Amino acid sequence: MWFKLTLLLLAAIASGGSAEQARFDNYRVYEVSIETERQLQTLQHLELNPDGYNFWESPVQTNMRLSIVVPPHKFAHFEEITTALALKTRLQIEDFQKVIDNERPNRSTRATFGWTDYYTVDEIYAWMDEIVAQNPSILSGTVYGRSFEGRDLKAVKLSHKAGNPGIFIEANIHAREWISSATATWLLNELLTSSNPAVQNLAQNYDWYFIMVANPDGLTYTKTTNRQWRKTRQPINDLCVGTDPNRNFDYMWMNGGASSVPCSDTFAGPAAFSEPETRAMADYYATIADRINIQFSFHSYGQYLLTPFGYTGAPLPSNEADLQRIAAVTAAAIQATHGTRYTYGNSASVLYVTSGSTVDYFVGVHGTRLGYTFEFRDTGATGFVLPANQIIPNGEETLNGIIAFIAEARTLGYV
Repeated sequence: MWFKLTLLLLAAIASGGSAEQARFDNYRVYEVSIETERQLQTLQHLELNPDGYNFWESPVQTNMRLSIVVPPHKFAHFEEITTALALKTRLQIEDFQKVIDNERPNRSTRATFGWTDYYTVDEIYAWMDEIVAQNPSILSGTVYGRSFEGRDLKAVKLSHKAGNPGIFIEANIHAREWISSATATWLLNELLTSSNPAVQNLAQNYDWYFIMVANPDGLTYTKTTNRQWRKTRQPINDLCVGTDPNRNFDYMWMNGGASSVPCSDTFAGPAAFSEPETRAMADYYATIADRINIQFSFHSYGQYLLTPFGYTGAPLPSNEADLQRIAAVTAAAIQATHGTRYTYGNSASVLYVTSGSTVDYFVGVHGTRLGYTFEFRDTGATGFVLPANQIIPNGEETLNGIIAFIAEARTLGYV
């Protein structure tokens, strides 16, 4: 009986079984640089046996940086590890709970949907339904599937006329990256309401397809239980819940930068498309792929603009020079807005190896010519918990970047 109760307790801990919001008082976040195989192997072992540590990125290779959340009872242990391994570290966040507490300064004063706060899945969906109802001649909504927990998977299309080139944007596939869906909703609102001729041109001469919340179960869980949650919410076994949906797509699945360990944050799933959320997105994209010229995947954080492919040993796309030329123009426009500096380049080279991602799938399977990942603000001061007062500035620089992106893509003959 004791053994059974212990297993149940462990399962509750692993899945976040309580609905009470987890707190991270005095937890620190360190950036760690992996330079040697010994360092890599030790950190990989630690991720498998975390005992309170939380890895924001999985240690998948040397010559990469990652962030580790260190609980107070592990401060001494972490110092011992860094000394023994000669690890280079940087303190990113002194008290993670304070960053969380400061994330939403306007939460008590908001009256309607806007961009000075973050919102729940239900609130985002209600806003989407409302604007579709208000603009029936140019907006249409689609329920393209159901999540594991039974939530709608929703998309919205903006189209002023037939025959436009298509742009597809998916956001919040990683649950904790709230800024991604906030930016996507802000961008659609600008396309609907802006008086800027450049933005009106984008709205009228391109068809826009948005998936605002690709992982609604995970986003809901970050609101109710654990702000750090990344994955889906389908149980894998008695101890582990969820799959990284951005490692679950069926293109070069499990070919580097993904984990086969179910409790890992980068667990790729028991099989490609094991998650209803990823299968449904792939099926939906297949119905529109021949109309899509540009695909963007919205993520955070780090301030990167990344091009495919991400898997181990991947060849560069045949249009690699164009991809980097467009990225350079986009990064320059982003920086010109508020001074935010983006690093751009091939994702496996600039950041780290990944496989089973949305961008690789859309480019590799459907031949989408321009597929990019945005990693939004910041570079580590708040990590995934970007204060809501940065939603609008982040949106403004992203929109200016996209205006420049499309202009360059048009020059090069892609749209």
